[in-house]
Amino acid sequence: MTLDDLKHAQRERLIFLDRCLTWRGIANRRDLIERFGISTAQAALDFRVYLDLARSTPPTYDPVRKTYIAARGHEPLAPSSLIEAFDILASDDENKPSSALPRPERKADQRTIALLHQAIRSGKALNVCYTSMSSGADEGQWIAPTRFTSDGESVHVRAYSFKHGEYRNYLPIRIDPDSSFEARNQAEPLPEDVDWDTRAIIWLRPKSGLSERQANVVRREFSFEGDFLSVETRKALEFFFDRRWGLNEKGSRLERVRVEYQKIKNSG
Repeated sequence: MTLDDLKHAQRERLIFLDRCLTWRGIANRRDLIERFGISTAQAALDFRVYLDLARSTPPTYDPVRKTYIAARGHEPLAPSSLIEAFDILASDDENKPSSALPRPERKADQRTIALLHQAIRSGKALNVCYTSMSSGADEGQWIAPTRFTSDGESVHVRAYSFKHGEYRNYLPIRIDPDSSFEARNQAEPLPEDVDWDTRAIIWLRPKSGLSERQANVVRREFSFEGDFLSVETRKALEFFFDRRWGLNEKGSRLERVRVEYQKIKNSG
């Protein structure tokens, strides 16, 4: 039996239990009861299932502390990042501000998203009014949406701009919901999206000027396996990569060494 064999609700509970043991080093039935509102009997059953799945490095029970302690060589059933596991480490008082900064809430017009999706599926162009932060609002332009993308924080739509004669990344939330959204068939096939069909392999190293100890910390922080770290994305998303990783910021801890571009065959 594996995690995938379990029903969704129990699988989620066992993943939570696994993260407790991985990042806290301890877990008990009370963790499950308080988190999911389940009975003591169900929590006990979940623990039995977990112990059966974690046979290679099972936790041991400490009768004094009345808790399970992760094995020294604990191997998680479902590997997770520290960010993913943050909620099990935080101990927020509901009467105080959260220990996690609030993320900006970017609202999107559902009808706009639906019309963009339908245009992608049907291969049609749409007439939209778009407000750019650099050039301001336009009175309407034709775009041919091709796919949705994400920079990890915002959702973008990749589209061919007939106004600019090139592919661009648009933020759907900057499309006026009162646009006409007039649709039209393509008179001819769109040109190839060369930047989308190109893989960018970005090689990084600790920022010049850091001490050797600082550089070693950076390598550990970003999981370097040697002197350099390679990250792959599409050339069309390089701008978002630089911004998300803070490469252009004054306090950046990383810098580019080089970028290798490769044509992606049968790109979708």
